[in-house]
Amino acid sequence: MPDPIETLLRLPGATDGRLLHLAREDARDAVYAPWPSWVSDALRARYRAVGVETLWAHQAEAAELAHAGHHVVVATGTASGKSAAYQLPALAALEAGRAADLRRGRGPTVLYLAPTKALAHDQLQGLCRITSGWEEVRAAAVDGDNTREERKWARDHANYVVTNPDLLHRTLLPSHARWARFLSGLQYVVVDECHHYRGVFGSHVSHVLRRLRRIAAHYGANPVVVLASATVADPARSASRLAGAPVRAVTDDSAPRGEVAYALWEPPLVESAGGENGAPVRRPATVEAAGLLADLVAAGVRTLAFVRSRRGAESVAMSTRRMLAEADAELAERVATYRGGYLPEERRAIERDLRSGALLGLASTNALELGIDIAGLDAVVTTGFPGTRAALRQQFGRAGRDGSRAAGVFIARDDPLDTYLVHHPEALLGAPVEGTVFDPSNPHVIGPHLAAAAQELPLTVADLELFGEGAAEGVDALAEAGWLRRRPQGWFWTRRERAADLVDIRSVGGPAVQIADDATGRVLGTVDGGRADSTVHEGAVYVHRGETYVVEHYEPADQIALVRPDRPDHTTTARSVTDIAIVAERAAVPWERATVAFGDVDVTSRVVSYVKRRSGSAQILAEIPLDLPEHTLRTTAVWWTLPGRVVESLDLDAADVPGAAHAAEHASIGLLPLLATCDRWDIGGVSTALHPDTGMLTVFVHDGIPGGAGFARRGYDMARTWLATTRDAIASCACDTGCPSCVQSPKCGNGNNPLSKRGAVVLLDALLAGAPGHDDAAQPVGGTRSG
Repeated sequence: MPDPIETLLRLPGATDGRLLHLAREDARDAVYAPWPSWVSDALRARYRAVGVETLWAHQAEAAELAHAGHHVVVATGTASGKSAAYQLPALAALEAGRAADLRRGRGPTVLYLAPTKALAHDQLQGLCRITSGWEEVRAAAVDGDNTREERKWARDHANYVVTNPDLLHRTLLPSHARWARFLSGLQYVVVDECHHYRGVFGSHVSHVLRRLRRIAAHYGANPVVVLASATVADPARSASRLAGAPVRAVTDDSAPRGEVAYALWEPPLVESAGGENGAPVRRPATVEAAGLLADLVAAGVRTLAFVRSRRGAESVAMSTRRMLAEADAELAERVATYRGGYLPEERRAIERDLRSGALLGLASTNALELGIDIAGLDAVVTTGFPGTRAALRQQFGRAGRDGSRAAGVFIARDDPLDTYLVHHPEALLGAPVEGTVFDPSNPHVIGPHLAAAAQELPLTVADLELFGEGAAEGVDALAEAGWLRRRPQGWFWTRRERAADLVDIRSVGGPAVQIADDATGRVLGTVDGGRADSTVHEGAVYVHRGETYVVEHYEPADQIALVRPDRPDHTTTARSVTDIAIVAERAAVPWERATVAFGDVDVTSRVVSYVKRRSGSAQILAEIPLDLPEHTLRTTAVWWTLPGRVVESLDLDAADVPGAAHAAEHASIGLLPLLATCDRWDIGGVSTALHPDTGMLTVFVHDGIPGGAGFARRGYDMARTWLATTRDAIASCACDTGCPSCVQSPKCGNGNNPLSKRGAVVLLDALLAGAPGHDDAAQPVGGTRSG
């Protein structure tokens, strides 16, 4: 087999300036541990039958903690066998439960939760390989694809159920009486890929887990929660917040690993393509990925290319096949596409083809980022920063899973964060993964879950401690609205509708908008009401299950968007204008002449137009105006101010000040995902040379969901690091006056005008001159004020 690292270094792009940095990690030997004494010979034999002869030390440590009754998170690298950490104690419990009174359907049970159905089914397949023919284990998947008979069998007979948080929230918990047999024996709850639960989704899931533990206790169970993630910062703290109970962490990875090389790659500038306001434009990352994938496949290196969208993955695969066909038509047939929605047998076929060498190249969405087992890969190409360092490590970890040498290549998009990372490798490869940011106290999150909990069982005062900060206020608000009624036994749900239907746990707010085929009337899917104006406006390009549509008609009042199939040569991006008002300042810290603050704000925004860009490029083809209503969002924000006397003393013309603040705002939005587990589309911003609520130059960055997701708070807590990084990213960009790689934003409602790249650096220098030596903005000072 060709060596992936040496092959990468010989490619043309590695020698013409596109390869900016290469880092290597040495191979590592395994550290073994004996099997726990409570693992029976029969169970040990089943593991040996699937090739597991002995345990790595971290597997044994985590399994021992769980077996002893401790909540535990195992946070070790990809391909480190984390599944054994929860399967061993779970299967041992089911084996011991054989002595229980099974005639009455009693005995221990296990619930496994995954963020996607595909991962849940993949884990079920692996479990079945270990437990095949073993009557002690009766496993089943329970999700939206079940028949009524399959779900009834699971309720009546299964003792190992794999599912997702959505079904737990909407079906199992509201119908807990029908699941009493299963819940009464609940001994282990497994939360796999726990780093995936962040932002509003993580906030919702944290309350779903609290509701589960409450219902289990009602039936006499006290389950141990075992969490797993290859990539999570401060795992004990993050997992404890998610589970709602103290969690022990196992982090010393003792699995063997081959040598790995990580390459940072920047596409060249395209001289003939001009961007907005004449800004320089780089070669599209997807085009670069296709060329790199073709070169690696031609050299015999089994390679997976991650692309952010289904359409992009299909485009990369098609371009790769076209390039390979020019040299070898047979080689072109050894490249395929992978995306969400594939059946288990299709995934197994891909795995077999990769292992045998029949398939050499894959272009995939992040459907393969989670712990789905795809073996036989030598290299991974990641097209654009996937949002977090954690996700990037997950993607790179798909290669070299058999202990062989492997290579990972990160190709930068024309984007401030991507550009910063490839020019500052220490921020990407030498830094720990991000903190998992979510806010369970968000009233828009905790309220619906308190209502759902009250309908499941009357809420008591003792329950409020389980739901944490904001629970007491939430129950009072629900009672005042008439949705809950207090009685001596607790708070009762008063309405006819199901409380669990009040919220979609993956939603960012607002009633969902249905997307329907204009010709047939068939409903294709839904989009959150909070995002509908910007994603399904008239003329928007919409991708559903790999098929592309264009929105023909959008009616916000009726919550419907009608689409037609199409294959346009462009993508669309909505642009909006925004005003912001300070409602309450929760915390603030003085930076000598400046102030950094955090609090509640009202954001009033309106989508005013959309931009057509040539597919795979930043080149703008047209901007089309839209007439849509205003929306006001109560959320959280971080903001910084500079007094007028300070601004006047700077080396800036008065006319440049608005453009300087505007450029600093754009860049800070682009760089916040480096510190918080968010995407630039999860947050927004406003800048002004004179804000009416502060009387000073002010730059805001706010969360994009009602009540906030914790991203703005993370920006406040890490303000010095965040804003210093923003300043460096702007200053180090090679452009003269600003471009998509530093201060231009794809969603700017003002057409990226005015912008002053130099002025942004001057403002940020003045701000940072008084910054503390470390991030200490988390300590509030002063009082609360309204604006």
